[in-house]
Amino acid sequence: MRNEGSSRLTIEKAQTACLDLMNGDFDVITFPGRHAMERVATRTHVDQLSSVVCSDRGNSSHQQNPLMVLAERGTSEVAGRCWAMEFVYSGSFKGEAMRDQYEQTRMQMGLSDGLFSYPLEPGESLVCPEVIMTYSAQGLDRLSNNLHACVREHVCRGYWRDRVRPVLINSWEAFYFDFDGDLLVEFAAKAAELGIELLVVDDGWFSNRCDDCRGLGDWQVNEEKLGGTLGQLIAAVNDCGLKFGIWMEPEMVSEDSQLYQAHPDWALAIPGKAPVIGRNQMVLDLSRADVRDNVFDQICAVLDQGPVDYLKWDYNRLITDVYSHASEAQGKVLYDYMLGLYSLLARVVERYPKLLIESCAGGGGRFDAGMLYYTSQVWCSDNTDAVDQIGRASCR
Repeated sequence: MRNEGSSRLTIEKAQTACLDLMNGDFDVITFPGRHAMERVATRTHVDQLSSVVCSDRGNSSHQQNPLMVLAERGTSEVAGRCWAMEFVYSGSFKGEAMRDQYEQTRMQMGLSDGLFSYPLEPGESLVCPEVIMTYSAQGLDRLSNNLHACVREHVCRGYWRDRVRPVLINSWEAFYFDFDGDLLVEFAAKAAELGIELLVVDDGWFSNRCDDCRGLGDWQVNEEKLGGTLGQLIAAVNDCGLKFGIWMEPEMVSEDSQLYQAHPDWALAIPGKAPVIGRNQMVLDLSRADVRDNVFDQICAVLDQGPVDYLKWDYNRLITDVYSHASEAQGKVLYDYMLGLYSLLARVVERYPKLLIESCAGGGGRFDAGMLYYTSQVWCSDNTDAVDQIGRASCR
């Protein structure tokens, strides 16, 4: 959308895709859930009460997912007509389905209008994120296959798109914060005996990070804790026959950090009010280029210390204090934040094209096509129980 006028125009709602069906009786299938039980297929009859699936949390969320299916009543896995919309976006979104008094049905997908008010000066544009749309006359199974093929072939990209991922083991539930370099090398050696191919060093390797109350934003290796440099640890893990991976949460900052003490205005926070703290942390304002540059430089300083093969990119809280000290229009902050995140990820992918990046958001809180464009895989859920995973797979 481009403002071709002579005065400011403000966009209050922007839905990328709209599908109108002039007749028929339909169900809408959505995928709500919660932490550790994400994306549970739910089927509801479409009537004159609008069915809405949305997130105003700044991310696509555990609670909802930016995917909707409109299916004729009686449509099964192998028979019946159905349509799908999948939003290629990782921030706040809104999908709607409603039947009117003339038995016409409309389905839409786009940006959430909660906390959204985007000003356009003359000549400025707002680009709405894409929506993947597909149709099947042979039931939900064909619809799912269409979406899988599209995402695999046209959204996912890069070195890892068609490669088998390495079998990895993560240090978190083995040690939490209580580890040193010798324990990690011993862990790697035992993992190698089991045929595991990659060791991921999770939270606790940097700054004064001895618990989850401090250190985020200060991505300097704690060499005293590791008993040497990161490069030396990587070499020791490689000598065990394993590749090396590391955990970071680049979008976050702790109050107890050098970064926050030096730049408190770099965190999203409402002026004059105490910031809302979630999981003992705040969200960095990635709508700002100076913040993104700092984070990028810190990421590179870590990854350049040795052959790092894998990066777990975590994100463990929602955006609540929607205010940027660098913006005059707060209604655009959430959208500009997401563009900033994509810009940062693009720079990392360009510099490290063979790096396997896994997106994690407290589990599956940002499981969407937008992240899959930049990261080769997504941590589906913190619930790794095999029976639960099979059950949810069968629902999908």
